Amino acid sequence: MKNRILIVLICLIVSCAKKTPVIDSIEKIEFIPYPNNIESYESALKINSILSITNKSELEITNIIKKEWEDLTKSNIKIIETSINKGNLSIEIDEKFKLENKEAYLLDIDKKSISIKSSNSEGVYRGWQTLKQLIELRKNKEHPNFIPTGKILDYPEYNFRATMLDVSRHFFNVDQLKRFIDLVSDYKINYLHLGLTNDQGWRIEIKSRPKLTLIGGKTEVGGGKGGYYSQEDYKNIVEYARNKFITIIPEINIPGHTNAALSSYAKLNCDGKLKKAYTGTNVGFSTLCNNNYTFEFIDDVVKEVSAITPGEYFHIGGDESHVTKPRDYLEFVSKTSQIVNKYGKKVIGWDDIGIADITTNTVLQLWNITQKDKVVTNINDLKYQDKGLKNIRDGMRKGGKVLISPASKMYLDIKYDSLTKLGLNWPGYINLKTAYDWKIEEEFSQIPKKKIIGIEAPLWSETISTSQDIDYLTFPRLPAYSEIGWTSSSKRKWNNFISRIASHKYLWKERNINYYPSPLVHWK
Repeated sequence: MKNRILIVLICLIVSCAKKTPVIDSIEKIEFIPYPNNIESYESALKINSILSITNKSELEITNIIKKEWEDLTKSNIKIIETSINKGNLSIEIDEKFKLENKEAYLLDIDKKSISIKSSNSEGVYRGWQTLKQLIELRKNKEHPNFIPTGKILDYPEYNFRATMLDVSRHFFNVDQLKRFIDLVSDYKINYLHLGLTNDQGWRIEIKSRPKLTLIGGKTEVGGGKGGYYSQEDYKNIVEYARNKFITIIPEINIPGHTNAALSSYAKLNCDGKLKKAYTGTNVGFSTLCNNNYTFEFIDDVVKEVSAITPGEYFHIGGDESHVTKPRDYLEFVSKTSQIVNKYGKKVIGWDDIGIADITTNTVLQLWNITQKDKVVTNINDLKYQDKGLKNIRDGMRKGGKVLISPASKMYLDIKYDSLTKLGLNWPGYINLKTAYDWKIEEEFSQIPKKKIIGIEAPLWSETISTSQDIDYLTFPRLPAYSEIGWTSSSKRKWNNFISRIASHKYLWKERNINYYPSPLVHWK
């Protein structure tokens, strides 16, 4: 009799030990960007019960997820050919799934298995990023080896969600750039715009014009040693980003912001003399000379950079050309646009180019916007608030589309407040609420939504020179912008966002991210 009682007790203990714990439902997970549709199954899945991946798709995306899964969970997972009902992560490519949006995905988690479905590998990867964030956010809670079950059907509000890193004023090496790619990828950023040339430095090797890096690549703001990417470096960066489903957009500035080129090749100057290297932070003082040699130079540069850039866009700059003659400026934009199109790329330029004869597939990047109570003037003595929108209206009439990057809302290099040591403040300050709590359709109601391709948060590097500096100005604002780009504006609420962002400090600490602890957030 005693033995029977003992056996029953042992069975009860084992049964209790195997019982799935009660954890928060999937709707309560602090996702950023927050998914557009979530349904909870009110149960849990043990993470280390997933032992295999079913390869129903291209092998490349399966291998990418396998590697990231193993890095994340510190456990092995094998690729198998046939789906099983238990302990499996199933990846499915269905070409008919949500054809209107290539990044749409369905993530389905039940008590025994996980499936990610999309029409293509990019959509699968977006689903994986959501699953990855779910696993990471659970690590700092009770029962960290369990995740909630449920179904997430998700897709972005805008297909273009970018950030920009200025590597010209201060140079950041390949490893630093890869680290930045890793960090922004976590928040479903899908374009990285690189500011490769400026007055202070030329950062990309042009084989037909070697002096650009031999001379123009040796300087940076403050007199540092500068640096540049060889074409092999650049291709390495492009490929690394591609494996995170991020597309690189190169920017080669014309006709202003060109002193590094003017100090490398004398014939780019109308007086035929080399300019002195520049390591300050002023803008608007340089211009290319409008002559045949310059356009041959531009053609060579665009040709070589386009050949190693698989993405569809090429950024030509075009801003703050204050000393360029108006007639020359119009010719530079028009002819450079034709060159870019000749090499199979679409032009992006700062909104200044809207006054020129642009091609119909051009994208104008709206930046000339300051806070409404902040008066800033440019060479034409117009408020930036008015200048940018006028440029956009001119450009849209010629068929151009719009990329939203208002300086007063989205510039990552702007200080959080008057006490911030890094950054600038010419368009005002951008605290976390200013960054997040606005709607594109309300702020820019005069721009039709069908004309807007998406958003970009630029990070200029006048005041930053290390990865820690990049972190400080990027986090927590970049996640805010990622949600503006991904999540429907009707589902975004400031109070809800700051309660979610608080939990992300654990993710940032694990990655050694030097984030800014905004006083607007109650950091958990």
